[in-house]
Amino acid sequence: MKVDASLPVRILTHNIRYATSQPFKGEKPWADRRQLLLNELVYNTRHVGESFIGLQEVLHVQLVDILAGLNNEDDAPWAYIGVGRDDGEKKGEYSPIIYRPQVWHLRRWETVWLSETPEKPSKSWDAASIRIVTIGVFRHRATGHTVLVLNTHLDDQGARSRSEAARIILRKIAEHCDGSYSNESISGVILTGDFNSQETQEAYQVLTAADSPLVDSQMLTKPAERYGNEITWTGFGYAEEPLKRIDYVLLGPADKKPSTPQQGAPGLPWASVGYAVLPNRFDDGVWNSDHRAVVVDAVLSRD
Repeated sequence: MKVDASLPVRILTHNIRYATSQPFKGEKPWADRRQLLLNELVYNTRHVGESFIGLQEVLHVQLVDILAGLNNEDDAPWAYIGVGRDDGEKKGEYSPIIYRPQVWHLRRWETVWLSETPEKPSKSWDAASIRIVTIGVFRHRATGHTVLVLNTHLDDQGARSRSEAARIILRKIAEHCDGSYSNESISGVILTGDFNSQETQEAYQVLTAADSPLVDSQMLTKPAERYGNEITWTGFGYAEEPLKRIDYVLLGPADKKPSTPQQGAPGLPWASVGYAVLPNRFDDGVWNSDHRAVVVDAVLSRD
């Protein structure tokens, strides 16, 4: 199919905090947070059909609630790709990608375990938990643009596991972009997730290195045009560790030579026209999660 138009896309990523039976101090149970999360997702995607939602720490019961809430509010139904990380079915946390099938045709998808045995539920190196990346290839029905979307949640304990996981993700991106899976050309790449890595730390450094095809969407947006907060991890008001930015939307594929990402990343098919970190608590005092959502408005250029 001929690609005949540029394509605006809204990307939202949020670690929603799993539905624990033992809440932290300051944390409300999922039943109290559920509608707040749904309101956030509905409001920020209501008028943008070309949206992708990447969520982390989602248990199956939460996924059911979220899909029911989205589809109750919208006449363009939502669907998802993803599995529970513990068994490849419904057990454990999902890192789902949520999208509108009327807008995006799902070409193929997979779950990859971020370990030395990526084809099955497993963990490796110094990881404290099983970790996954959800990968989907989507063709935009109206323009024909094909977009590779990945969503992940890296380990919170193991520095080596985060670094190795980042390399696995880059290899998967390279395989999709070099035609290893089909002759279909990838117009753009989106990686969302909670990296548990600040800008100076291992996973972020690997994923945005000079030899990586990915660029931080925040860096593509002029500081004066960014909205909201800088910090994405807040805890529930009683955190004993520093608040930090660990949730990201990365875009690609970029040819970073000779310029740096901050100078425009020549060859990058995306322009970032909006970047926001949203509040996660309002006047009611309830934290909808211990993370804040990141929302990016990006435009994929004509091939």
